[in-house]
Amino acid sequence: MYRCIATLLLASSISSALGFDLVRDYSGQNFFNGWNFYGSWDNLTLGNVWWLNQTEATATQLAYINDAGRAVMKVDNTSTITVGENRNSIRIESTDFYDVGSLWIVDMVHMPFGCSVWPAFWTKGPLWPNDGEIDIVEAINLMQTNQMALHTTTGCLHPAPPDQKGKNLNLDCGTGTGCTVGETAPNSYGPGFAAAGGGVWATQFDTSGIFIWYWSRPDVPSNLQPGTNTSTMDITTWGPPTASYPSGASCNITEFFTAQQLVFDITLCGDWAGVESIYRPSCGTQGPTGLCYNDTVVGNGSNYADAYFEVNYVRAYSTGPPVPSPTAAPGDAGTNGDTTITSTVTPTGSPTPVKQNTASGATVESPLFIGNLLVLVSGAAAVLYTLTIL
Repeated sequence: MYRCIATLLLASSISSALGFDLVRDYSGQNFFNGWNFYGSWDNLTLGNVWWLNQTEATATQLAYINDAGRAVMKVDNTSTITVGENRNSIRIESTDFYDVGSLWIVDMVHMPFGCSVWPAFWTKGPLWPNDGEIDIVEAINLMQTNQMALHTTTGCLHPAPPDQKGKNLNLDCGTGTGCTVGETAPNSYGPGFAAAGGGVWATQFDTSGIFIWYWSRPDVPSNLQPGTNTSTMDITTWGPPTASYPSGASCNITEFFTAQQLVFDITLCGDWAGVESIYRPSCGTQGPTGLCYNDTVVGNGSNYADAYFEVNYVRAYSTGPPVPSPTAAPGDAGTNGDTTITSTVTPTGSPTPVKQNTASGATVESPLFIGNLLVLVSGAAAVLYTLTIL
């Protein structure tokens, strides 16, 4: 028991001593540097799209930087598609993988919506589902609110913790839907999101758990406003997260998750948005058949005017030293040949002390990194003193 107490004390001192340092800034004219374009049909969710490679996406203006300096990723809304064909779209994956001790922030002014449309901003490990998946932004058709989820192998559960602002929709992370949390704040998806000027999501991926915050544009915290320092990030003023997945007896995060790769994608129909029992209630009047593919994907594409991401930035932060990035599983990174996944995440800047968002009862198992020892001297000394007393 003494050893357990000492471990928790040491982990706590580590957690409070570490800061989030900027390791990658995807923004402006360089936004698409560091992403792999999938370059294949949707063989993952069986959507009716072809995700273009980078050369094709750029040439057809489905991925570009607009006059406001924002990254745009969109579904083709000008081509006429006949029965048997798929519509062009975009899926990109970061060439970096980010290990535990990471923080990801995405600022958008618009996200895709409309009948048959299924967009997502999410993360995954090299081998799915063994290495875990974190859905940060995901909704379909005419939904009005965003939904977050974890996907894991069997054995990870998510009882709603007291610090979670969102609504639990499913408990078991190992099921097809994952352990989902519904957003309760307004304007988190669809026309409302765009009308409010968009919003910001932040995701903390830590040994203490996975925590996701959302703010509509009027509520974005001061340290995420334009013009503020971006080299370090302090999360202590953000309050409770929308989705809180603390590591503990119900789900040990480091058992089910490894380093994660960031992903944007837009698919159409597929095995969620296109399921007849799901599609028909909200979108069944879109055409004569009441079927997702026939009434939306097929045709001139005019119904996809709102099927696009417009992103101010994605920023990745870390608390630890450089982490080697694993190579994606064979076939997982697509076949476009434009990029390879071999990079390493290297933190920059000086640490800013932050309090890790640990929930009551969470098991904290923060690892020791040699590069952090100098900033942990005081914490280590306190632990040694405690051990002497015990």
